[in-house]
Amino acid sequence: MKVVEPSKKNRFARTIIKLPNRKDGQWKALMIPARIILLAYVTAILIGTLLLHLPFATQGGQQVSFIDTFFTATSAVCITGLGTVDIGTTFSTFGQIVILILIQFGGLGIMTMTTMLALLMGRKINLRERLVMQEALNVVSLAGVVRLTKYILIVTFSLELLGAGLLSIRFIPQLGIAKGIYYSIFHSISSFCSAGFDLFGAITGPYSSLTAYAADPLVSLVVAGMIILGGLGFVVLADVYNHRGFKGISLHSKLVFVMTGILILAGALLILGFEYHGALAHLGPGGKVLASLFQSITPRSGGYVTINIVQMQTATGILLIILMFIGASPGGTGGGIKTTTFATLMLALYSIISGRKEITVFKRIIPVDQVLKAMAVTMLSAFLVIIVVIILSFTERADLLTLSFETVSAFATVGLSHGITPHLSNIGKFLIAFTMFAGRLGPLTLAIALWSNQVNVGYRYPEERIIIG
Repeated sequence: MKVVEPSKKNRFARTIIKLPNRKDGQWKALMIPARIILLAYVTAILIGTLLLHLPFATQGGQQVSFIDTFFTATSAVCITGLGTVDIGTTFSTFGQIVILILIQFGGLGIMTMTTMLALLMGRKINLRERLVMQEALNVVSLAGVVRLTKYILIVTFSLELLGAGLLSIRFIPQLGIAKGIYYSIFHSISSFCSAGFDLFGAITGPYSSLTAYAADPLVSLVVAGMIILGGLGFVVLADVYNHRGFKGISLHSKLVFVMTGILILAGALLILGFEYHGALAHLGPGGKVLASLFQSITPRSGGYVTINIVQMQTATGILLIILMFIGASPGGTGGGIKTTTFATLMLALYSIISGRKEITVFKRIIPVDQVLKAMAVTMLSAFLVIIVVIILSFTERADLLTLSFETVSAFATVGLSHGITPHLSNIGKFLIAFTMFAGRLGPLTLAIALWSNQVNVGYRYPEERIIIG
């Protein structure tokens, strides 16, 4: 890497960091962390597609098209849960285990799993790998990133084991020991990784999800709890653990907890009000509250449902789209623009309305560059969703709400569906698959991976005000 300094005669000359030529290893310079992550996900999707396309990956010799296996692999790696086929009735045990492995890799992150394998083999993690891990985990500092990775692995496997144990209390008596344990493990991992894949299509009908457990507190609360824990973000869980409680935790963790609580509570109350005499009418008072709470939590990238979404009011559908678009929190298993991004934008709006020059919360000032990043993430996300919806409106026969719901669900890696996914055209399937991929990587990471050229300039133009509003 060569640095060209400005000459003494020209104070305003730019400082340029030039890319090395091919002889110096240009390809290494081009492999920035964002591109390495992108290639890792693409590789995992292609391997998953090939494995799911094997003849013994389906039940009874069913023929599944390449686009459907590609879609399923993408949905699993991107921990979304949308499906063009029902995995409980389509894929064999081998196929389901492949999907489960893809979910685990996608939930923890490809780079986290790669790091785990490297640590198990006793290999040291070099600087480039640490930079990639920092990008993948979306953490600010490079310090302690390997230690955080170890913590993520321990916490993930411990919570998934706990979830499986709790679910087995219900599933073993209903399904038998072997099948009950298998279902408990599968749905515990799928819940914590916010994947939304289920196997109950073989029992209660294709695409039925957890509708049979709408009034079951054990299954509903365990799955909802796993979704929340996975969506909080590993950095937040580590912060709480290190402080042995909530006192003294970081500003990031405080915002995550506050926004998570507000979104869940507000969403549950609105769903209960909108659907009390609608989709919730067949449940008793306790069941209505439980189902409303579950449906408010699952848009945080959970993907499971206990009531039929298609039967919901239009207002509820719009509410779910908003909750899905916001999504979970950074550094976790969920998608969306993230709770802290939404909180930052709302705080910036409040500061402008109240005439403040600084954005403050909990006696701390949020830097302007983070506000700009929040705006960039939100705008890129909105542009992606709008463009995909526009294209789908030409290729698919469905109303605008259904297309918007499916697109936002794919982008936010949620997996909730208005029932159109199995009936999409090949173009529609590819578009939704790409949207899931872009949502899992993050629109900003994807943009950097595709267009960054690693050229930094060291000059600054003069400021000039424009008229806004």
